[in-house]
Amino acid sequence: MSIGLGTAALGRPQYINIRQKNVDNSDLDAFKKQSFSVLENAYNLGIRYFDTAPGYGLAEELLLEWLQTKNDETIKVATKWGYTYTANFNANAKVHEVKEHSLVKLNEQWQFSEQLLPYLKVYQIHSATLETGILENKSVLEQLAVLKKEHNLKIGLTTTGTNQVEVIKNALNVLVDGKQLFDVYQVTYNFLDQSLSEIIDELQLQNKSIVIKEALANGRVFRNKKYPHYNKMYTVLESLAHKHNVGLDAIALKYCNQTIGKSTVLSGASNLDQLKENLKTNSFLLSNNDIEQLNSFKISPELYWQERKELQWN
Repeated sequence: MSIGLGTAALGRPQYINIRQKNVDNSDLDAFKKQSFSVLENAYNLGIRYFDTAPGYGLAEELLLEWLQTKNDETIKVATKWGYTYTANFNANAKVHEVKEHSLVKLNEQWQFSEQLLPYLKVYQIHSATLETGILENKSVLEQLAVLKKEHNLKIGLTTTGTNQVEVIKNALNVLVDGKQLFDVYQVTYNFLDQSLSEIIDELQLQNKSIVIKEALANGRVFRNKKYPHYNKMYTVLESLAHKHNVGLDAIALKYCNQTIGKSTVLSGASNLDQLKENLKTNSFLLSNNDIEQLNSFKISPELYWQERKELQWN
C-alpha cells in the first residue's frame, strides 16, 4: 500500500485534534529536531511521498532543509498554496491560518515552494471551495497551467467540507487551452465521511491520482467519552485491531487504502512511534466483512464537518 507522510504536525506545534493532550512544543529548536527526525525515519522506513504546505508553519522550510541531505529521485513532494500560517507558534492564537486564493498569494508562495524542485511533483490549491471562486479564477488557473508546463508538475487541489463532491465535479470540468488542469485530488475520506465514494469511479476512469487525508478523522476513530454515539464503532474498531494485532490507526488507514484503490493515504504522524504504528497497515488485509462493518459507520457530511468545527487546536 502507498503511505505518504503529511507534514502538518511537523511544521507547527498545534493541530486540530480530538485528543487534547498538552504537549510542550515551546522549545522551537527541540521541535524542529524532532520533526527532522520524523522525516528521516519515514524515509528509512520506505516512505517516498511527502505532503506539505506553507500553511503548515515551518513544514516547507524543514522539508527543504531535509531534502538537501538526499539524492534520491524516487522522492516525491507535494505542496500547496492558498493558506498563510499566522499563529507564530502561539498556542493561544485566536487565528492559526488565513486563506487567500488570489493570484498575488499564488505568486508569493510559489517563490518559496519552487525551491523544492526537482523533488516537487505535485502543486495544489489548498482547500479549494466554491465559495472562494477559485475554480473560476481565470488568471490563477492560467498561471497554474504555466507552472504545470514549465516544471512538468501535476496540478491538484485539496478538498474540505460538506460539498467536497461538488467541488471535485466542478474541478473535473476546468480546462485551460482545451486541456484538463487538475491531475491530483487530495480528499478527506474515512469511514465516517465516505462521500468520496460517490465520485471515485469517475476519478479513476479519468486516471486521476487520489490522495487521502484525515484517514483518522482528526482522532475521532479513537475511543472518547465525549462521543458516546460512536461507542459501537469503537467496539468494532478495537475488535478489528485485536484481530489483526495492530492499532486502531492502522485499521483506519487500511480501510481507506482498500476501499479506494491505487490511492496514496497520508499518515499525519508527529513522532516515530506513531509512524511505526501507522506503517503496520502494510502487515494485514481487512476482510469483506470487516469493510462492511466499517462502512456501516458512515455519517452525513454535514454532521461530520459540524463535529470537526467543534474540535480545538492543541
